[in-house]
Amino acid sequence: MGEKTHAHPGAAGGVPAAGHPSAVRNVVLVGHSGSGKTTLVEALALTAGALNRAGRVEDGATVSDHDEIERRRHRSVHLSAVPVAWDGCKVNLLDTPGYADFVGELRAGLRAADAALFVVSAAQEAESVAATTRAVWEECALVGMPRAIVVTHLDTARTSFEEMTRICAETYRGNDPDAVLPLYLPVLGAEGPDGHAPLTGLTGLLTQRILDHSSGEGAELPPAPDQGAPLKEARDRLIEGIIAESEDESLMDRYLDGGGDGIDMATLVADLERAVARGVFFPVLAAAPAAEGARQGIGTVELLELITRGFPTPLERTPPAVTTPSGGPRTAPACDPEGPLLAEVVKTSSDPYAGRVSLVRVFSGTLRPDDSVHLCGHGLESAGQEPRPGHEAEVRVTALTSPFGRQQHPVDRCVAGDLVCVARLGEAETGDTLSASGDPVLIEPWSTPDPLLPTAVRARGKADEDKLSHALARLVAEDPTLRLEQNPDTHQVVLWCLGEAHQEAALDRLRSRYGVQVDAEPHRVALRETFGGRGAGRGRHVKQSGGHGQFAICEIEVDPLPAGSGIEFVDKVVGGSVPRQFIPSVEKGVRAQAARGLSAGHPLVDVRVTLLDGKAHSVDSSDAAFQTAGALALREAAADARIQLLEPVCEVTALVPDDYVGPVMSDLSGRRGRVVGTEQRQGGRTLVRAEVPETEIGRYALDLRSLTHGTGRFDRTHARFEAMPPQLADRIRAEQGDGSPGA
Repeated sequence: MGEKTHAHPGAAGGVPAAGHPSAVRNVVLVGHSGSGKTTLVEALALTAGALNRAGRVEDGATVSDHDEIERRRHRSVHLSAVPVAWDGCKVNLLDTPGYADFVGELRAGLRAADAALFVVSAAQEAESVAATTRAVWEECALVGMPRAIVVTHLDTARTSFEEMTRICAETYRGNDPDAVLPLYLPVLGAEGPDGHAPLTGLTGLLTQRILDHSSGEGAELPPAPDQGAPLKEARDRLIEGIIAESEDESLMDRYLDGGGDGIDMATLVADLERAVARGVFFPVLAAAPAAEGARQGIGTVELLELITRGFPTPLERTPPAVTTPSGGPRTAPACDPEGPLLAEVVKTSSDPYAGRVSLVRVFSGTLRPDDSVHLCGHGLESAGQEPRPGHEAEVRVTALTSPFGRQQHPVDRCVAGDLVCVARLGEAETGDTLSASGDPVLIEPWSTPDPLLPTAVRARGKADEDKLSHALARLVAEDPTLRLEQNPDTHQVVLWCLGEAHQEAALDRLRSRYGVQVDAEPHRVALRETFGGRGAGRGRHVKQSGGHGQFAICEIEVDPLPAGSGIEFVDKVVGGSVPRQFIPSVEKGVRAQAARGLSAGHPLVDVRVTLLDGKAHSVDSSDAAFQTAGALALREAAADARIQLLEPVCEVTALVPDDYVGPVMSDLSGRRGRVVGTEQRQGGRTLVRAEVPETEIGRYALDLRSLTHGTGRFDRTHARFEAMPPQLADRIRAEQGDGSPGA
């Protein structure tokens, strides 16, 4: 690949729309928080001429000026797209958050991209590299997405490019480490008193020339004499790696006959580019931002060359699977600007001036302003909620813009393979599909993890209460990894998040973007009550106060039933002591009281209520009177019986590295959990199965991450309700002495 040493001319602050998919490259940057992804994007934009020497566009913004929350918290929390021009190509750089809580933004970036750059900091521990990016690497491998690795922060004391390359090879390609090899070796300057040695240049392994930046200007130099042996060893290994992945079987014979010099440079580079584009060879490069006064960063030209020449065009990508809106089979159209429209909203955000803004990836056809398109979205299925139906609408496309920092640059079209922003696209949500009017299709959604950290939110005042539901709906529409629950048992509005940082960012958006002041309160688990033994009660509702009176008496017996039985009502009245027309009234009153709860305000379940006897009055008895009598009878039965509190028990499956199986099992046991089994999984991981009370795992998403240093993940499903230990039940009753619902 070419080794240019000067900044490529480009139009600062804007990139023209691509005219054809072959001139587009979509690249997502993946890496641990703090690895330097955003800094690398700025360095690439500076090298391509999209930023000025100060790293800013015309209005003074930088590519990282995306959100007030990001600036305040000093971390990326959103997917952002930064287009740059290089060698006649439009390169869309998709900067993703590195923190695990924002994996939804990362998944959106993977859907929008055709290749991935894994950014690894040499200053971070190997464990961090493995924990945060191995799963993403495996996801890319499943779909054959091409990947490259960029090592940053090499100027930090006690760092080693060779050691980080070895770690990446073992972590990502343990079965084939020779597919992860450097294209360049870093050249470090003199070590300072603080132990730091600056990155001053790169040595190209194929050209065997040094690209020196120590003076601030790129210069090509021959390697130093003491570099001969290490350079030859690394070069031979690289050439062997290229040949091993080559589709040209004659290369190996030529290499064996004459070594690396037996194959011309153009052939090696062409085979390298093909291997990278096919996703079978994964080059490693080093990069550093521009030093003060320098025109470009170190390694940025080489990286842009790799992207434009080695990474595939959208034409080479298999389009995502599609169906009809009703779920019927359809064939996805090819990436053709003249084909039928197929596009997807990969991100939704709110702008105080432009309103809702949708970042759209066009897979087929061409999107133009004033086009009428069909907007189609998936229904939402969440645990404990009714599925939300899918939505469809015909919408008109407004102006199209290309994003860059805070700026939006108008464009006149967006061809297949490119990315574009569309404002006020109806009620578009993240994951929605745009297709041609009259021929609607629906792209199958990308997978997102289930949010497992709950936080209850309450509006601070009446004015906030009026705005809260609308703001929460907008929030969930923007971020599919958030889940909203209105719990009828605890009467709480619960926002389910992926982690603490995700939770904080969501609450920040409610306050700063939507102007809703909210308070977070502890999440309460919905409990149940049942009878611990047989009980009996008599409900007497008799009132005489002028006019029509009220008269109803009923006698019931209550028996406990097996778990999951619900409420069973049995009529054993004989002799007509309770008239036939009022027996359903008694049942209605019993069920209403059961729903309200008895001892601590939790719904009553798993009992059989038998109506044995009663009395009625020919004039004063009524439906309402017998409903009241039924409720009173159930309350009297509870007063003399032992009422048990039931808590929900979840089936928990935790996938953790083998080294953490013991601590995880011990921790689950300490949460009153029962470990029911383990299963060995690939990659040195174990699946731990356990049954744990839900009251014990409210913050397990955080605790498991801490326990396994970010390498563990878990899922949970409701299993059943079980009796709560008496001492814990007594404590909860004491806390809720007013009988209000919740736990």
